Parts: sequence; structure tokens; C-alpha cells
Amino acid sequence: MQLFLHYFLHFGAPFFIAYLFFKSDWKRVYLILLATMLVDLDHLIASPIFANDRCSINFHPLHTYWAMVVYVVLLFFKKPFRVIGIGLLFHMFTDTVDCMMTYASCKDCLAASPAIRLLETIGEFLGI
Repeated sequence: MQLFLHYFLHFGAPFFIAYLFFKSDWKRVYLILLATMLVDLDHLIASPIFANDRCSINFHPLHTYWAMVVYVVLLFFKKPFRVIGIGLLFHMFTDTVDCMMTYASCKDCLAASPAIRLLETIGEFLGI
């Protein structure tokens, strides 16, 4: 279920965002939202490149809290920068949901994660 939700949020949800909020230009917006997944290229500098129990948030350079501040700033510009900001922030949201699902099923698996404080805070708020 976690894998399905993760990929639905990466590919399906951007379609709905584009179609519902950018009706006149939804195809172009959808492609821009998909292109923001290139932010995952920062995974290539990690060793190992993929780790099943690793939380991307605050681990990879383009997934840090500082990078997210830049993504928020993009929201204050006109298209296409606003759309890019939306896509990048939604990507971070998706990865956070994925981290939370891992955390909910195995708190010890992410104990050394750079985002553990965030996960604990969200977990307390959600009662996990």
C-alpha cells in the first residue's frame, strides 16, 4: 500500500492538481509538475543510492529544510516558477508521507534519520 500511495502521489495527484487548478493550461502544468521529480537526482550522490528504510527528508541536499524554503519562495513568482514551487513542495509532502508510513510501522528504522524530530512531532500530532 505504501508503494502504491507513494507513486500515486508522485504521478496521479499532480494530474489532479494540474487539471483542477490550471484548467486552461493543465497539460503543460502537469508536465512541469512531473519534471519537478528531477529533484530526486540528488539521490545519486547518496551511498547506497537507494535504501529501503531511509527517509529522504533532510537527508538528500535537495530535500533539506533549507531547500524547501527556496521552494516556498518560488510560490511568490509567476508561472512557471510558481508551478515549479508547487511541484517541489508537493514532492516533499509525498516523501514526508512515505517517511511517516515507514515511521508508523517501524519507529526504530528511522531513529537515526535527520528528519526524526519532524517525524516524531507529526507522529505525536497524529497519535502514531
